[in-house]
Amino acid sequence: MSDRLFIFDTTLRDGEQVPGCQLNTIEKIQVAKQLELLGVDVIEAGFPISSPGDFNSVIEISKAVTWPTICALTRAVEKDIDVAVDALKFAKHKRIHTGIGTSDLHIKYKFNSTPEEIIERAVSAVKYAKKFVEDVEFYAEDAGRTDNEYLARVTEAVIKAGATVVNIPDTTGFRIPFEYGEKIKYIMEHVDALSAGKAILSTHCHNDLGMATANTVAGVLNGARQVEVTINGVGERAGNTSLEEIAMIFKTHPDLNIETNINTTKIYQTSRMVSSLMNMPVQPNKAIVGKNAFAHSSGIHQDGVLKNAETYEIMDPKDVGIDDNAIVLTARSGRAALKHRLHVLGVDVDGEKLDSLYEEFLKLADKKKELNDDDILMLAGVERTRDHHIKLDFLQVTSGLGVRPVASIGLDIAGEKFVAASSGNGPVDAAIKALKVIIKRNMLLKEFTIQAINKGSDDIGKVHMQVEHDGAVYYGFGANTDIVTASVEAYIDCINKFRKKSYQ
Repeated sequence: MSDRLFIFDTTLRDGEQVPGCQLNTIEKIQVAKQLELLGVDVIEAGFPISSPGDFNSVIEISKAVTWPTICALTRAVEKDIDVAVDALKFAKHKRIHTGIGTSDLHIKYKFNSTPEEIIERAVSAVKYAKKFVEDVEFYAEDAGRTDNEYLARVTEAVIKAGATVVNIPDTTGFRIPFEYGEKIKYIMEHVDALSAGKAILSTHCHNDLGMATANTVAGVLNGARQVEVTINGVGERAGNTSLEEIAMIFKTHPDLNIETNINTTKIYQTSRMVSSLMNMPVQPNKAIVGKNAFAHSSGIHQDGVLKNAETYEIMDPKDVGIDDNAIVLTARSGRAALKHRLHVLGVDVDGEKLDSLYEEFLKLADKKKELNDDDILMLAGVERTRDHHIKLDFLQVTSGLGVRPVASIGLDIAGEKFVAASSGNGPVDAAIKALKVIIKRNMLLKEFTIQAINKGSDDIGKVHMQVEHDGAVYYGFGANTDIVTASVEAYIDCINKFRKKSYQ
């Protein structure tokens, strides 16, 4: 029988503490609804007393989602708890998350207090919160650097006071896996109320030493049954434990007998949403959701994957919501990858012809970082059966502070001129919406990345896009000193690669 692991997502609280990544209430509601679809058990919606915006966000998120528990953070202060209670009044399932620092450093320098007084304050806060909600979580801030014996005493005291969850945060990301695992194990063995099922332990690990996920797994394997995580691992300083990593670790290791409620097929779209709204790109080599996570460029790897994906993939990309793996053609690619790409493009070659093409392929690949479909067809001496029918004729965008962005666009489609206009939440959004007025296709923007080729305000911006149409994903590219123009050109580049020619 598997043990249930509860997923506590703090993207909207701890994750949002990243400078420059703050979300407004509408954006937070979007994320919260997506987290509900993803299957998280608890959404930490904010720290209500910290600002009117946070207070309002907790209220509106409480109204917007149904089955996840909505959690509000407080200090071990009655006023904080009062404000949290007020913010949670519309939540169908509500939790107050209160706590105080327990390490010697926090007790001495932050609170100028004593260990016994800290326990009294912890107990008092839990008892006070318990007057208003049944579900109370206590956090022992800086538990990672707290003496285990003292931490066990704190845990026992707050459970006796009514806490249903006790959070053991490695607030500074200091611990390494065996230390954090031993800490959880010690508490489990020395607090009778835990073995009696009166409460559960929670992990909350930070990534200052790159150990957040490993520490979290060590905590779970030693008895913790809630993990506090964020989408893409966003969070203060080096970030928090990544939800997607924890979910897929236990999915790919069923022998550990740990189950979550996460619908893993929603992981990728959730990752992209958070990345976009927080304007925080996901590093390409990020586990699970990075653009290179399922990309293969080595010839040896490509050959193996083409024969059987399991040779180099421990999980199916579809399990996390990615359409397929990517065979990237570079100078390191082998004959098998080239042959496969040609076959996909409708060109079948073998034997000496393949050998000859491969030699030419390597020469070109040495000059280019990555070869696209046009490059491959050129090498094969095959012209595309379609030309690029759509060209950008003109683009005018009006935007600025206090002004709703509006775009006017002109397209040349096979010699015929079309003009349209639209507004949006930004200049790029307005321009693409205007384009969609003309190109009436069911198109979904799946990835949008911007790179500066050099440096400086006069630099050329390079835009890469992925657009899904009719069950297939198409890659597009644009480059211009005007980033909005580059974005539209990249979108058009995708459309020009659609299999069907009818654009109207």
